[in-house]
Amino acid sequence: MTDRHHLLVHGGTFAAVGQGGDISGVRGSTSPDGLFVRDARHLSRWQLTVDGAVPDVLTPVADGPDGLRGPDGRDAGQGAGTARCVLVPRGGRQEPPAYTLFREQAVADGSFVEVLRIASNRPAPATVRVGLTVDADFTDQFELRSDHRTYTKTGAVRSRQILEDGVEFSYRRGEWRSCTTVTSEPAPDAVEETGTGARRLVWTLELEPGATAELTLRVAACPHGAPEPRVPCSPSAAADQLADAEREFIDGIALPDTWPQLAAACARGLSDLAVLQVPATGPDGEELRVPAAGVPWFLTLLGRDALLTSLFALPYRPQLAAATLPALAAVQATEASAGTVAQPGKIVHEVRHGELAHFGQVPYGRYYGSVDATPLFLVLLGAYVEQTGDAALARRLEPNARAAVGWMLDHGGLTSRGYLVYRADEGGLANQNWKDSPGAICSADGSRATGPVMAAGAQGYAYDALRRTAQLSRTVWGDEVYADLLEQAASDLRDRFQRDFWMADLDFPALALDGGGRHVDALASDAGHLLWSGLLDKEYGKLVGRRLLEPDFFSGWGVRTVAAGQPAYHPLSYHRGSVWPHDNALIALGLARYGLHDEARAVAHALVDAAAADGHRLPEVLAGYDRAVHPAPVPYPHACVRESRSAAAPLALLTAVGGA
Repeated sequence: MTDRHHLLVHGGTFAAVGQGGDISGVRGSTSPDGLFVRDARHLSRWQLTVDGAVPDVLTPVADGPDGLRGPDGRDAGQGAGTARCVLVPRGGRQEPPAYTLFREQAVADGSFVEVLRIASNRPAPATVRVGLTVDADFTDQFELRSDHRTYTKTGAVRSRQILEDGVEFSYRRGEWRSCTTVTSEPAPDAVEETGTGARRLVWTLELEPGATAELTLRVAACPHGAPEPRVPCSPSAAADQLADAEREFIDGIALPDTWPQLAAACARGLSDLAVLQVPATGPDGEELRVPAAGVPWFLTLLGRDALLTSLFALPYRPQLAAATLPALAAVQATEASAGTVAQPGKIVHEVRHGELAHFGQVPYGRYYGSVDATPLFLVLLGAYVEQTGDAALARRLEPNARAAVGWMLDHGGLTSRGYLVYRADEGGLANQNWKDSPGAICSADGSRATGPVMAAGAQGYAYDALRRTAQLSRTVWGDEVYADLLEQAASDLRDRFQRDFWMADLDFPALALDGGGRHVDALASDAGHLLWSGLLDKEYGKLVGRRLLEPDFFSGWGVRTVAAGQPAYHPLSYHRGSVWPHDNALIALGLARYGLHDEARAVAHALVDAAAADGHRLPEVLAGYDRAVHPAPVPYPHACVRESRSAAAPLALLTAVGGA
């Protein structure tokens, strides 16, 4: 969503509100607003009127700053985790506003809460009529994407029930049930019909001169299959919950005194990671909290994203890995399914809980269209044991790890093709590596790869996965024969890769091989992932590392996904010229691995500077424009506002370069 909306996030819940705190519910927008829980919009209208008119915005919605006080002079909340704005009735210079309205809003798991304070500025008693138009359309997030798709919902029924203190909206379709309850303290004087599905809550307030009236509004969202939420009593109470979660997550981590901007980026990232955790279930039904991919469109478990986030955070917050690994093991594929691209042993790409996924109208309930989540699962498991010494998790997940290896060797293509292979999925993703947009895997001239694709980065992950799993087999599972088998497979993969992927005329590896084994020859940042995984010989690795810091690759804000100067390059393409923080974090780790410490520091400083330009937060992706021409980072227009891999990227930079 864009800057037109302000985001409030807590776990699997987020709200996007306008500058005055309203939700309009306009369909067809590229950035819809609302309250979203488990892939559905549980508030689609939340519009305030005073004496029948929409008030003007005096101070637009922003995070609650310390020192912003209510009309009675007391602190109106804790600041962190709340959104506040100030409104006044419409008027002109000759007539000062009769009232001032202070709105404060927050979210918690499955809930939204607002305090509205109306302060009279009149010298005489006055009557104020406050109205709040509310609705819940229960629209699935996939319906709100600007992809022009429509979905039939046969038998769907919406209903409304007036309560003593508000209104309840319900939705049913077959066995699917959802509801949203809106209540107020004090209770509204009336709940009016509007001629649409919405209802208007109305209060008539008597205000003495200079007096203040206060309304507390609470929203409880109950998606299908979810428990009824506990709604906080106030925005400040919700903010306290959030602050406690952030404090618990951040406390005890030593950040570098010698590089304050990196320390600030790490702290901001940790704060975002604390709230970007969503519920998941382990193999034995245990409740877990795992990193969601990002808001607004991916506040859910994505295998690749959760694995990379957990890897970046591993030296600092290993509990992310300890939750992510069993959560993914619990949804590991056990049989083949063409509709979801599932195969035995494969690790899930995406898990969705919405209506369309439930009824099979989108394939993403459990979707396995990823060639790299499975090797990354093994990489994280091996790295977790190495980092923590917790062999118990490796013993518990041994069957899952062996099944994942089995997928790589058999269905994944390592045995039959020599490499991990994917094919475009007509109902899902055309590309199934991290660059998963259509056309992302391309030649230098921009032409797309055809046939089965063998992406370079995935081969590096597979190599690392085989080596790490061999180590687990030898030291934890006590299976020397299996360890020898995996080590040999890794060695063979490394030899094949350097023979088949290396472009001798460019001293650089191909982005991929196509179905005919031909080079997909775009110069791309994926080569840096090969440094991270250790797939390249030292000589080749240093050539690649230094090449990534040349001006056509390095924008000054980071390494571009595709080097400039090629016809394939576009600075505002999602994967063909943009700069991704998590991509650069992997590159920095790889550069450090190959002893290219100056280059690693250059990448780290670029990203930290980009973060400093936006409150020390790294976005999902930046445009590829050169820093020398554009002295401030240019945002990519459709990036996730908060993204877990980007939030964890500063931690990876700290690992790569320390406080330098």
